[in-house]
Amino acid sequence: MERTRLVGGLLRYVGDVGLAEDLAQDALVAALEQWPADGVPRNPGAWLMTVARRRAVDLVRRDRVLADKYALVAPTLQSTSSGPDEEALDGDGIDDDVLRLVFVACHPVLPPAARVALALRLLGGLTTAEIARAYGQPETTVAQRISRAKKTIAQAGAPFEVPTGDDRAARLPSVLEVVYLVFNEGYTATAGDDWARPELCFEALRLARVLAALLPDEPEVLGLQALLELQSSRLDARVGPDGAPVLLADQDRRRWDRLLIRRGLDALARAEARGGRGPYVLQAAIAACHARAFSVDETDWTRIAALYAELVALVPSPVVELNRAVAVARAVGPQEGLDVVDALAATGTLDAYHLLPSVRADLLVRLGRVDEARGELVRAAGMTANLRERDLLLRRWHDLDGTAAPADET
Repeated sequence: MERTRLVGGLLRYVGDVGLAEDLAQDALVAALEQWPADGVPRNPGAWLMTVARRRAVDLVRRDRVLADKYALVAPTLQSTSSGPDEEALDGDGIDDDVLRLVFVACHPVLPPAARVALALRLLGGLTTAEIARAYGQPETTVAQRISRAKKTIAQAGAPFEVPTGDDRAARLPSVLEVVYLVFNEGYTATAGDDWARPELCFEALRLARVLAALLPDEPEVLGLQALLELQSSRLDARVGPDGAPVLLADQDRRRWDRLLIRRGLDALARAEARGGRGPYVLQAAIAACHARAFSVDETDWTRIAALYAELVALVPSPVVELNRAVAVARAVGPQEGLDVVDALAATGTLDAYHLLPSVRADLLVRLGRVDEARGELVRAAGMTANLRERDLLLRRWHDLDGTAAPADET
């Protein structure tokens, strides 16, 4: 997340998202070149910022096209021209810059889809391919969207600040969505060798806490904080010693972080006391049902199913409906859950979503339809880009009858 903080800090001085990204990249390259020989400085963040700011001055001086920006940038940065000085910048303000960066990316001059894509790129450090996978869209479409968004922000001259009043209210839903999606990418990575990316979860949680301190009476902000606190409490238990995924039913709940659970339940109580029944409050209430239970069997699945029904009525979503199916299967029975899944599958909205065949396989096993379940697991494994999740699905396939996985699936 150092790159994100660096971009956020630089944006205050250069006023251009693309330029801030380039300067941050230059500073990180300089660190790779110099630190192995000179040693890591006492304050790496300050070193990086100082190098990047000095680079900004050099660019302005050399490029006459940027002459109109020199008057704005150079007076602030002149003091850095003598070389990286760790005392020149202590880095304490960079964290706040990240929140400002999210609000800038969610400027109302951008259409909603562009806001979220740009913010995920800047805040989460997600690649264009990862963002495209998260939304089921072509990578070229997302790349063009991000490029246009940067240009639009630059042309609008958006101030680098956390807005107030109606402007803040207009951007807040997009900001909350970005923080939520960054957390989700950290909780279950869409691709790669790791099941989770905890650093993204922690950054999203930190931002949710900052937002809750900024807007302590906003139920959905409190609901988001509660949700991320409760979900974060499970992180250590979700990954085995070898890095393999550990599903909810198999997790050692003694490893769940009780402090985070208390913080999450407290934030949820404050949200509900303010009348909150929005999407984040409802999701936090679902997470609270898990947090309060000592095992899967002791979980209040009837309440979870009811909360999912309320959520899907408020924000219609095939993914939420799939989650409701899991809760219905636990609360009522696997056939009732499978009926919900099959009705959802018939719509075709989740044809590219690997968890649909994965959930269906689990329900088929519980109904004794093992051969069908095996086919669903192979299909799910072929659809996921996360190698850890793919291995888990193939192990489940193997465990159904003890045979080896097919050669083209290993």
